[in-house]
Amino acid sequence: MIKYNKIPKIAIHLFIWSILLLFPFLISPRQENDFSKLISYNGIYLLQCAIIFYLNYFIFSNQYFFQKKYVFFLLVNSCIILIFLCINWQLRNLFMKVDLHAFQPPNMQNNLNRNPMPFNKMHPPLDDFFIFKDLFSFFVPVIFSIAVRATENWIKTEAEKKEIENRNLESELQHLRYQLQPHFFFNSLNNIYSLIETSPANAQQAVHNLGKLMRYLLYDTRQEKVELSQEISFLEKYIQIMELRHTDKTLINYIFHETGNVSYSIAPLLFIPLIENAYKHGISATRKSFISFEIKINGNQLHFTSENSNFPKNVTDKSGSGIGLVNLKKRLDLIYKNKYELLYEVRKNVFYVSLKIEINRNE
Repeated sequence: MIKYNKIPKIAIHLFIWSILLLFPFLISPRQENDFSKLISYNGIYLLQCAIIFYLNYFIFSNQYFFQKKYVFFLLVNSCIILIFLCINWQLRNLFMKVDLHAFQPPNMQNNLNRNPMPFNKMHPPLDDFFIFKDLFSFFVPVIFSIAVRATENWIKTEAEKKEIENRNLESELQHLRYQLQPHFFFNSLNNIYSLIETSPANAQQAVHNLGKLMRYLLYDTRQEKVELSQEISFLEKYIQIMELRHTDKTLINYIFHETGNVSYSIAPLLFIPLIENAYKHGISATRKSFISFEIKINGNQLHFTSENSNFPKNVTDKSGSGIGLVNLKKRLDLIYKNKYELLYEVRKNVFYVSLKIEINRNE
């Protein structure tokens, strides 16, 4: 449930109406004893505008205008505006009568008191002009209320959309993580299985290491981010398991540079698909091959590189599911959108991978 802070919105409304109420007084500071008149003249108009505005803001805009009931919306507002036009016409006549009487010389005031002249013969202002002016002015709060409500509805919709996207993102990341873990265990168990007959002692050690890796996978990787040092330790143990099944024909080298006293956070299990891919396509049972990994930190940028002999698998080879790299791209787009650079290509029969990610320092 999205919660909105109503206090700033109420304060903004009060501020706007206060400025509009005092605006004539602020631009005419020389007038004496005008403040009460300004409140009377301008205050009545602003009160009417406020009634029109908030009726539309709270009721009419959502119930009629945004429901496309435009005829009923215009009819309701026209009735309200017509009522206010009649009220203003009566009030204007009353105020103008009082003002004209006050500005007459004393001898004329006495004559007016003895022989009052009908007010309609005292040169009243052009009623048509003022009616048109009021009519135009009263439609301003209608339009303004629609604009404010539309903006708030748009902000609310965007906030709800963002929350849904975040929930979908979290669900998709969890789904990708659940896909990756069985894929990882499948490859690891395949390696251990190949060692049971040829090297039982090494297979036992591999099972022991796999137990540590499983603990990391099942508990630590539930978090959105983990310590980079933990992830590097996990990669080292995983590479050690992978090394057990290979002969002297395969040269494996990895350098994971220390981060010093600086602590970094990173999404877990990002590099496993790249390492698995290197072992899948970089090792031959009959020819010499090599695999090399490196992780280095430059400022807030992590740079992972992988190089391996290129022995592409044929279509009949089922040693890999192909899900690793697909999931990696999805995870990078979801977590590090516009903050990563992934490149892979074959250079002189060497498969090269470069992954650059902007990572955060832990405070």
